[in-house]
Amino acid sequence: MDQLVRDLESALHKGFIDRKISNNGRYSPKFLINNQKRNENVLTSIVEELDNCKSFLFSVAFITESGLATLKSHLLDLKRKGISGRILTSTFLNFNQPKVFKELLKITNVEVRLANVEGFHSKGYIFERDNYYSLIVGSSNLTAKALKVNHEWNVQLTSHEDGDLVQHFKDQFEEMWEMGLILNDTWINKYEEEYKPIDYKTVEKVVDFPEDYNLNPLEESLKIKPNKMQEAALKQIANVREKGHNKGLVISSTGTGKTYLSAFDVRRFAPKRMLFIVHREQILNQAKSDFQRILGGLEKDFGILSGSTKQTEARFLFATIQTISQKENLESFDSSEFDYILIDEVHKAGAKSYLKVIDYFTPKFLMGMTATPERTDDFNIYELFDYNIAYEIRLQEALEEDMLCPFHYFGVTDFEYNGKLIDDTTILFKLVTEERVTHILDKINYYGYSGEKVKGLMFCSRKDEAEKLSHALNERGLRTVALTGDNAQEERLWQVSKLENGLLDYIITVDIFNEGIDIPSVNQVVMLRQTQSSIIFIQQLGRGLRKHDSKDFVTIIDFIGNYKNNYLIPIALSGDKSQNKDIIRRHTSETSYIKGISTVNFEEVARKQIFKSINSSNLTAVKVLREAYIELKNRLGRVPDLIDFITNHSIDPVVIIDKYKNYYQFLLKMNEEVPSINLYEEKVLTMLSIELLNGKRKHELLLLKLLIENGKVDETEYLSHLEEAGCSTDKKTLESMQRIFDLSFFTQSDKKKYGEQPIILLGQDKNYSFNESIIKSLQLNRYFLHLINDIVSSGIEKSIKYNCSQALTLYEKYSRKDACKLLNWDSDESSTMYGYKPKHGTCPIFVTYHKDDEVESSVAYGDEFISPEIFKWYTRSNRSIQSEEVQKIIHAYERKMDIHIFIKKDDDEGSNFYYLGKANPDKDTVEQDTMLDKKGNNIPVVHMNMIMEKPVQNKLYRYIVEGINE
Repeated sequence: MDQLVRDLESALHKGFIDRKISNNGRYSPKFLINNQKRNENVLTSIVEELDNCKSFLFSVAFITESGLATLKSHLLDLKRKGISGRILTSTFLNFNQPKVFKELLKITNVEVRLANVEGFHSKGYIFERDNYYSLIVGSSNLTAKALKVNHEWNVQLTSHEDGDLVQHFKDQFEEMWEMGLILNDTWINKYEEEYKPIDYKTVEKVVDFPEDYNLNPLEESLKIKPNKMQEAALKQIANVREKGHNKGLVISSTGTGKTYLSAFDVRRFAPKRMLFIVHREQILNQAKSDFQRILGGLEKDFGILSGSTKQTEARFLFATIQTISQKENLESFDSSEFDYILIDEVHKAGAKSYLKVIDYFTPKFLMGMTATPERTDDFNIYELFDYNIAYEIRLQEALEEDMLCPFHYFGVTDFEYNGKLIDDTTILFKLVTEERVTHILDKINYYGYSGEKVKGLMFCSRKDEAEKLSHALNERGLRTVALTGDNAQEERLWQVSKLENGLLDYIITVDIFNEGIDIPSVNQVVMLRQTQSSIIFIQQLGRGLRKHDSKDFVTIIDFIGNYKNNYLIPIALSGDKSQNKDIIRRHTSETSYIKGISTVNFEEVARKQIFKSINSSNLTAVKVLREAYIELKNRLGRVPDLIDFITNHSIDPVVIIDKYKNYYQFLLKMNEEVPSINLYEEKVLTMLSIELLNGKRKHELLLLKLLIENGKVDETEYLSHLEEAGCSTDKKTLESMQRIFDLSFFTQSDKKKYGEQPIILLGQDKNYSFNESIIKSLQLNRYFLHLINDIVSSGIEKSIKYNCSQALTLYEKYSRKDACKLLNWDSDESSTMYGYKPKHGTCPIFVTYHKDDEVESSVAYGDEFISPEIFKWYTRSNRSIQSEEVQKIIHAYERKMDIHIFIKKDDDEGSNFYYLGKANPDKDTVEQDTMLDKKGNNIPVVHMNMIMEKPVQNKLYRYIVEGINE
């Protein structure tokens, strides 16, 4: 009986007979649901299977464009690998719209047929693997809501290729397939003629208004109610005023209804007069119209102050900053003329014109609104509003609350010219070659758009590129226009109107539509330029995020070339500002952080370009860290602590410590005037920062916390705190912790760096206490105490992701030194560990999966995963089966030695490795081979298969195994 059959039997026993039995889990039956709180959804399992299959069969009654979009990039990657599949669907209940069948025809490695039976309503997905099949069956059709948000029940099963169940499924599929109608253009045209649409969806808007609303009567306007999120925001704004503050900043993602929110607050505030300031004239009329709708009242109550209109007597005045900041206009108003002043896009308020107006007026309440308060100059928007953030909702939260139009983002591979991807230095003629235009058209056609007609925005790098590309696309039959800063305002508005009314397919621009323009019907955003800034990236993506009846989602197509700043893409999409390369890599590989039915997809080649960019970038350059630091300082209005970086989702404090050894040194580098600490205090600070801040073991942090609070801590009391926190209390771990604090664990150079004397002592009376120098410092230097408290609170916060009841947490990253410490070794032996070391009943194995060229040329064999359960591993060279260390590993089970596997993708990942769990050698696979050393001599080496205790998580497995340059 082969291993697969044994594993399947074990999995079925666990799934259907006894869930308590031990099983490695890969083949176990799984119950699949959508749970946004736990970031679980059916789509993840389908994508995992799709990415690893040899072929696939889908039998789904209902398909939506959005559901199909979630799989398009994966299907394209399969096509590149020569893998195809079949989809059987239906016209049941007229649910499937004609356009989705047209979209299916674009996917050339998928054959589609229509079930030719009454009431076809099946939902099943089957994936062929090497001599087995995976099957997902349940309630989920191929719709984005069914795969990501709806309450669905599905079961995932694994079957041997000879299994009865899978054969029944395949037989049924083949029977339906043979009876089915082949999907082609002729069939679609006929279906389109006969199709009667049904209203199968309800689109929630940020604010919902009937078309025939009477805009003027006050009683009608009062019927318009804020939505749930606006209600919460209004309460927070009211709280700011109740506390006596006369200023408030609203940070709200593009498309979340900032204007309506401000109008609701004005309605509640009921000012005698109100001033609304914008930076572009084209926004004025829309803002005025929105306020009229919410506030009601007479037409004469609402006025415009701009270059062409001077309705200055209106109760509610809407003005451009350019006009009202002019001396004669400004001084025509009394400084207390307006009770309530609103400034739209307030991140621009550092300009002299804004400051002039703000300094002149004295309103009872000043509100600023922006989607992007972060600035790269020295101006502090937060200070302007006395650090009163009245309300904040960013992209991720807005998507989760269904306030925005869902999006499907596709990071696609840009065009190769003479075998080279477009990069930062590509000259114009290469950007608009016939071949690149064809490439662009292929991608925008394949990924498509929601709705009857494309209404797209294309962002280019340069004006001349926009103009030449527009000309080239028009020659190919599209209706496009290039708009740049050279075009007059009237021309821009006219062309936007044509796009909205279906007279244009695309507006091609550089940066003029990053903000301040509202085109709700945009259903495709195309990015043909490198990402220079996370802020601009989100602004451009945000152009399509307003909800509109004409679309169910917006398609974002981002052409990813060989750009040095590609790493900004996952940063922008995830909202993560940690500057931690490991986190950015995971956000590129695993995109489940996107909420609702939105998805983030990278074509395989494009994803590798981002990995390459991450590896080559310097995310800890002083300039980068300084900008992030100033941004946080501006937000808080004070010098931040380490814990502030965590709670405000800014830089990962560990990134700062890795570069500066302690936060005190970092603050000095930032030119902060901070209280002084002595040399020994700084060495203690360095030790606690480097060794404990990462939170990988909570034990030391809890003891520090107790000692700071109580001076002395009884060992029994400490143990009870550990138990309460769910941490292990075994003798070896406690002894290891003590070796950390008395510094006996560390090398001589580390001891010197950390001050040489024990930091915490365990006395004869079984009480823990600081050494006398630290006790004295804590009493005399409040700043030193503050810095230590900050390390402890930050470390405890970071420890949340680690399992305190065991030494190591699956899929977290550890260094060789971490392994020595957490596996309770007597001392740090990381410098002599090399690839592995059996010691103290443990054997950590460290592997760099993709070796660099120099290593590859001297080593003929390499470690590799055969599957997520089996890792083929090589010993060091010049080792035979009889070698003592090899014998220890071969007989690890009998000798009760735990083998721990740590792997990193390549050397660009630094000194940290993913912990993939325990493993045991398969003795039947132990072989001695030979390899060539650098001198060309044959030397022995041993290799064997390591059977993982748990199969490696699919996404991490694929991330590790995929080579960047393959």
